[in-house]
Amino acid sequence: MKILVIGEINVDLILRGYRTFPVPGKEIAVEDCVLTLGSASMICAMGLARLRNQVAFAGKTGADLYGDFCIRAMREAGIDVSMVIRDPQAKTGITVSISSCADRALVTYPGATVSLRAEDLPAGIFEGFDHLHISSFFLQEGLRPSVRALFAAARRGGLTTSLDPGYDPSEEWRPDLLDALEEADIFLPNEIELEAVTGASDPMEALSRLQDRRTLTVAKLGCNGALAFDSGSPVRVPAFPVATVDTTGAGDSFNAGFLHAWLARRPLAEALRFGAACGAISTLGLGGTAHQPTLEEALQFLNRCSNASEGRI
Repeated sequence: MKILVIGEINVDLILRGYRTFPVPGKEIAVEDCVLTLGSASMICAMGLARLRNQVAFAGKTGADLYGDFCIRAMREAGIDVSMVIRDPQAKTGITVSISSCADRALVTYPGATVSLRAEDLPAGIFEGFDHLHISSFFLQEGLRPSVRALFAAARRGGLTTSLDPGYDPSEEWRPDLLDALEEADIFLPNEIELEAVTGASDPMEALSRLQDRRTLTVAKLGCNGALAFDSGSPVRVPAFPVATVDTTGAGDSFNAGFLHAWLARRPLAEALRFGAACGAISTLGLGGTAHQPTLEEALQFLNRCSNASEGRI
């Protein structure tokens, strides 16, 4: 599959293993740290590339060391970065992730991300692609007003589309997100984002409130697995129990696995399970991309889990 990702570019500084979460006026120590490739869009793109998809990335970064780092990492993963804009007047963004084995808190300087606009994208950008994915709807302030139109244009060009909203730092959750979903094929919120968008704390109720749209909503529920509706009936898959090191980017790795299977026209339950496997495997290392699986590794993991559940090792 040829997949286009339009999104934000930033690095992640991951601080892992705190005993108590930091509060103003106090200092804590953590067990480990790493500077690595970040951003929901890039982590998903890297995961898709690891699964043998042809991936191209469109975005904007500063003409600085962080930008060099991100572009080099994507290029080495086989991602086409010819549509990435280097802006000497901007800074590449950074996210500080304060992480434990259970969850993480994020502090983001979006940098060049906010200045990317639809008019920055080349004419005929969708030609030759099968699917368009956009993450971090709320962080991409310049692109946000055009997301619905971009999805509509992609659909006219024969592409399928997907959207991961990410968290809204303003916590306003404005209705333009729901407007964009009118043209999206897949919506990939986590549990917190799903509740914020729908006003329902129960994931089943939240999904039910989105059922009158054309979009397939896939709820990422962390340790409770993933949930979606198939022809009005709920389909749930459990999370895989693993010795988690870091949850940074696990939802984005889930996105990569789910989209890979969905684009291959696998049944919904199978696509959810494949996404859950990719998300689980990604938590076994520090950072969002360091432990993303190849296609062979994901299939071997699923096979081992199936054998274990059936009493075979």
